[in-house]
Amino acid sequence: MAMFDPEALPLIFAALMGVSILLYVVLDGFDLGVGLLFPFAEEAERDRMIASIGPFWDANETWLVLAIGILLVAFPVAHGDILTALYLPVAVMLIGLILRGVAFEFRAKAPLGHKRPWDAAFWAGSLMTALAQGFMLGMYVMGLEWTWPKVAFAALTAGALAVAYSFIGAAWVILKTDGVLQRKAVDWAKGGIWGMVLGMGAVSVATPLVSARIFDKWFRFPEIVALAPLPLMSGLLVALLWIALRRLPTANDSFAWFPFAGAVVLMVLGFFGMAYSFYPYIVPEQLTIWDAAASTESLSIILVGTLVVLPMILGYTVLAYVIFRGKATKLSYD
Repeated sequence: MAMFDPEALPLIFAALMGVSILLYVVLDGFDLGVGLLFPFAEEAERDRMIASIGPFWDANETWLVLAIGILLVAFPVAHGDILTALYLPVAVMLIGLILRGVAFEFRAKAPLGHKRPWDAAFWAGSLMTALAQGFMLGMYVMGLEWTWPKVAFAALTAGALAVAYSFIGAAWVILKTDGVLQRKAVDWAKGGIWGMVLGMGAVSVATPLVSARIFDKWFRFPEIVALAPLPLMSGLLVALLWIALRRLPTANDSFAWFPFAGAVVLMVLGFFGMAYSFYPYIVPEQLTIWDAAASTESLSIILVGTLVVLPMILGYTVLAYVIFRGKATKLSYD
């Protein structure tokens, strides 16, 4: 008798990969967003913005490594198809991540007069990474086919995701800072929220249009009634976020947490909408989760290792956010 249900194993790994991607988008999304906002901040403000993400940014990328690792070992056929189709944006993303990492370390060691080029490199790496991820999202929604209309849509989602990352980055700065920088971050968030709305709206409209199967899943009765709360909740949350941003900052800083929490919930809602749309396919309209899965024996062994490693990653992630909670302190290079 098998240790694990052969039918359930691919579903378990798909869920684990989905959670990893969601955590990466939320956690690395805000520190990418902080990097995108560098051109709008003064030098001392950039130091404080870096201090706000310093304890977290490197660990946040662990979730991307985990998601790609699960795709490789649990769904090798899909891994080949997806990364082959997205080779160019993946390469751009990796270059951006490397540039960010180098710039983050070197700006802390460079003489004060030489920090500006490294700040520019950190911004450029953040922009490359955000645009590449948005482009990959658009191409995935379009079925991984390189035609001019689909590339144009991917370019739209690339820009929208970059602006959405700037919104959650601004929300993080609101949470972690105060004073003039916090007030600036409120203004940044007022602009960035529309990127998130545009991106979610574009994906929501395009996804059912490119697939009759997805159209039926969303607009067939009674599914349309059952799923109506998802867009309604998203619209309500956007309205609440806009109202909150118009009232921030407050005298006692009591609602500084709300923009970041609202951005996280919006991303979660968008993720579940996409997951529902594409299930059970892992390569849109081509490979299902079960078609692309590795053998049952391999998945059983991998699952044992995952159940050991995953709690460790969750543990140190939670620990880092607990230890470094509160406002970011002044960054010193002495």
